[in-house]
Amino acid sequence: MDSCFFSAYSLHNLYICQIKHIRLFFARFLLGNCSRAICVREHKQSVAETKTQIGIMRKTSQWIRNILLGMLCALVVQPTAWASSLLIPMDEAQANHLKAYGITYWVLQKGGEADWLLNYRGGSFMFKHSVSYENELVVRGVSYEVISDAQAGQILSQIAAPDANMDVMHLEKAPKVAVYSPKSKQPWDDAVTLVMTYAEIPYDVVFDDELMQEKLPKYDWLHLHHEDFTGQYGKFYASFHNAPWYREQVREYEAVAARYGFSKVSQLKLAVVKKIRDFCAGGGFMFAMCSATDTYDIALAAEGVDICDVMFDGDGQDPRANSKLDYSKTFAFKDFKLVTNPYTYEYSDIDDNPIERGLGENNDFFTLFQFSAKWDPIPTMLTQNHLTTIKGFMGQTTAFKNRMIKSDVVIMGETKSINEVRYMHGTYGKGTWTFYGGHDPEDYEHRVGEEPTDLNLHPNSAGYRLILNNILFPAAKKKKQKT
Repeated sequence: MDSCFFSAYSLHNLYICQIKHIRLFFARFLLGNCSRAICVREHKQSVAETKTQIGIMRKTSQWIRNILLGMLCALVVQPTAWASSLLIPMDEAQANHLKAYGITYWVLQKGGEADWLLNYRGGSFMFKHSVSYENELVVRGVSYEVISDAQAGQILSQIAAPDANMDVMHLEKAPKVAVYSPKSKQPWDDAVTLVMTYAEIPYDVVFDDELMQEKLPKYDWLHLHHEDFTGQYGKFYASFHNAPWYREQVREYEAVAARYGFSKVSQLKLAVVKKIRDFCAGGGFMFAMCSATDTYDIALAAEGVDICDVMFDGDGQDPRANSKLDYSKTFAFKDFKLVTNPYTYEYSDIDDNPIERGLGENNDFFTLFQFSAKWDPIPTMLTQNHLTTIKGFMGQTTAFKNRMIKSDVVIMGETKSINEVRYMHGTYGKGTWTFYGGHDPEDYEHRVGEEPTDLNLHPNSAGYRLILNNILFPAAKKKKQKT
């Protein structure tokens, strides 16, 4: 690094040295000038006049000395006052990767702008220096470096080099974030709301009412987590149909469906799915995890087909449901078959279940793809990380069988040895969507009723970083396509 940092001891010695030089300078100045003044005017001025002149010169020299000392003290006490930029490294040097996203979002909220340095030191951030920004970095425990104009220019030149797989994405505006979640308390946590709360990124909670009332378009980014868009209540019937939270969920969903004229919850959920589809088509960003990924596409493919058994909607399912699925309507998946047994905790064969995977906590990992930053900036943004191999984690929908993914989908993370995909991205209309398999990146097998993950114990989580990449992605200034 080109940065030069002074220790407190060195600064103290510099200060003492400068004081000595200043004192010596003014001593010589006073003695020399005083002697000349006395010699020249000895025959014209009285002793009193000479003393007056010397007094004036002493006061003047004292005034000059005070100014110089004040400037020197300012340099010693506040060496960052003339700094140009703040660099937030996102490599192994960063003490808190997750809060680094939050501070960048906060800068955008305050009307500032930031540069996302793709593939530079793990996807670092850089913005103009201000005392308030630096103070906030200290308060939040985020590592940073104060750099000069020259150093910032060197970094940008390094990134711009044709042979460097790096690029700069300018962030201009903090995206308005919504999380799709029921109003009643759920017996599980949500990785996205956990990490946004920890990173101090604000969000609104929306659910079926807000979407049916056309309130979604006022947001830039929408998150879907452990949701079931098929109307089967998460397929929890076998294990939890007598649990108070399950009964409350059924009551709540049926009431909302009736309020909008639907006789079945599955019909309401299909209407919601279409609202989200239109949100993406209009330029919105949708991010889904766990069961919200495959059930979203299942709902689209099963439009007009009854796939719910009697305990879910009061009548039996269509026995020919699998043959009636329309894969042309889906975002990501094709050629899948439904799991029609209502007592099986699985929606379809899209998900790679534990028996098929043959992996455990000690050997479950997936690898991020390396994209060309200058030619593929979107997937490059979404895969920024200080690690390229990410530890796996389970969920109701853990991972996606590669053979069931459409050819136009961009695969961003996979476990190649078993031909499964964990992280992928695509476009729909003017907007985009991202699917991320699994439930909680820092809890391998999160179960119903368990305590939420404490992210204070995981400030450098590579798995959670992928979520936060998606939240900042909508803030990026759109560049012209190079192809």
